[in-house]
Parts: sequence; structure tokens; C-alpha cells
Amino acid sequence: MIRVLVVDDSNSVRALLMHILGTAPGLAVVGCAADGEEALKLARELQPDVITMDLHMPRMDGFEAIRRIMRECPTRIVVVSGSDDRAEVDASFRAIEAGALVLVRRPLGIGNPAHADSARDLVRTVKAMAEVRVVRRWSDARRAARPLQGAPRRLVAVGASTGGPTVLRDILAELPADYPLPVVIVQHLAPGFMDGLATWLGEASGYPVEVLKDGAPLAGGRACLVPEGWQATLGPGLVGRLVLAPPEHGMCPSVSHLFRAIDPELRPATAAVLLTGMGKDGAAELKLLREHGALTIAQDRASAVVYGMPGEALRLDAAMLVLEPAEIGKVLARLPAEPFPSSVFPTLGDLP
Repeated sequence: MIRVLVVDDSNSVRALLMHILGTAPGLAVVGCAADGEEALKLARELQPDVITMDLHMPRMDGFEAIRRIMRECPTRIVVVSGSDDRAEVDASFRAIEAGALVLVRRPLGIGNPAHADSARDLVRTVKAMAEVRVVRRWSDARRAARPLQGAPRRLVAVGASTGGPTVLRDILAELPADYPLPVVIVQHLAPGFMDGLATWLGEASGYPVEVLKDGAPLAGGRACLVPEGWQATLGPGLVGRLVLAPPEHGMCPSVSHLFRAIDPELRPATAAVLLTGMGKDGAAELKLLREHGALTIAQDRASAVVYGMPGEALRLDAAMLVLEPAEIGKVLARLPAEPFPSSVFPTLGDLP
């Protein structure tokens, strides 16, 4: 049984969340809190498996509560956001920075036609996050596999899921302002948060980030996020196309689709990166890119919140390098000057 603590300053929202979570098979609501101070107290006392967290509350807001909880009694935290306001969405990513795992939309009221679907989304997210390890450990440990042939790089493609936003921040922070390679990213995210992620990532990393537009030329000096509800293809002329295609691995956009849809002419000139996340999205396609001459990188186990996607890539021998986030950023930053393989990049023989 997954034990859940519900935190929200609204009586009606608390009641709604407690009803949805308390009646879902496999979940049990063990407590509720109306502000951050009470949430911290109950987190210590009850030691729940998952906390659903509101952000704007009296006495102690959600941001400070998350920081305190993650410092004093680390717990899996799901931020429940109830507003489409741009400032609210942007602010939600501060909660990820503070230690929350994921954002989810507040379920609609019981009388709303979309209530059942939105309630299922919340239940599914809480159950999934209960499987995530609680403490994030950053490490300088790294492992590298045998390098294949090198080629000048023209494109960076990145896939991430749970735990991805802060990892993307750390990678992009290593790129110089005049970085010449276009960066295209698939980040699994709840609907309605992609514009906010672009804004937060750009501000937090210092590297410009925008949402990919259909037909827009891909250029250096910025990173592009594939928008929700679309799959992306990357053509030989470095043009991004958005297509209406089915979800893959339950995701749209999908990392698998992005990696597979890189034009064959571009594959040898691509650096592909697979980051933290559940499941297998992108792993087989990372191997495909490696077989076509791409530089392939997976995040290391020690720094990943969830090691499903990069772990599957390692099982398939799809990754040439296995690194923590800042090291991934440093490798990408060096690519324009010293294409892989090079003496500046780690190889198996360099490691103890």
C-alpha cells in the first residue's frame, strides 16, 4: 500500500484530492496538511511514501516546505498545480529545483466531464513516483565504453523523463553562449507545462531555450523543446518538423521517435544523449544511432533519479559514454572544437 500525504491550503481541494487518492486501489491517504509548516511536521511523523504538494500556502509556502522536507526527511514529492497562469507554470519549476520529482495538473471537479481522466492522471503519477528512489546522489564517477569512428558534429539530440529538468539545466549550463550546434530536446512532461519549462530552463541554465516550431531552421545558440502532443523529425537541412503521430512508449513527444526520425545523413554527425526516466523510451534508438556513427551518451546511475531509460541503453550497449550531467555538458561543449574521439574525451583505458 502506497501511503500519501496531501498538502493544500484549500479545504475543497484537499477534500477532492483525498477522495481521489483515498479511493484508488493501492493508495492510502495517511494525513493532510493546510500549509508548509504542518506538511513538514507530518512528513517527519508519518513518513509517507509520496506527498502531493500545493505551492502557494500561508505560513510556509510549498517551495520552502519542499526544501525543508528534502533536507530533513527526504520524501517523493508530486507538485499539484491548479493554474494555467504563465507565472504559476513558470514558478512550478522552482519546485523541481527544490527537490520535487514531477508536476501534475490538479484534477477537475467531480461534475466536470474530464474529471475521471484527470483523476486517473494524478493516481497514475503518484503510483509511478512511489517507485522512484528518494535521495538524489550526484557523483563524479563515470564510465566510458569503446569509441567508434569520429565525425564533426552538427546536431545534439537529448531525451529525458522523470528528473530531467534539473539535469537539463546542469547540461545546458556548460554550453557557451556562442555554441554552434543546435540542441533538440524531448522532455516527458504533464500537459500545459512546456512553455514554462522553456522559460525556467533558459533562466536557470543561462542558455536560451524555446519550444520548437514546425519548419523552423535549427541553429546554434539555443535549445529547442519538442512541444507536447507532437512528434518531431529532423531533416538533412537541419530543419525541425512537427508531425501528428501516435504516442510511443505512451509518450508524445517520444524520445524514440525523435532519435529514429533523425535523417540518415545527419546520424553520423549527431551527438545523442539519454537521461533519467522510467521505461525504455529512446534506448533502442540510441543503439541505432550508435550503429550509424553517432556519439551516444547515457546518464550515469548515481546521478539519475530513475535509471530506467539510461539503464536500458547500457543493457543494449547503446551508450559510448556514461557520465554525470555536468560532464555530459562539458563533452558537448567541446564537440565543435574537438570531434569525438579525441584525447580530451575519456576512454575505457583512461579509467581506473
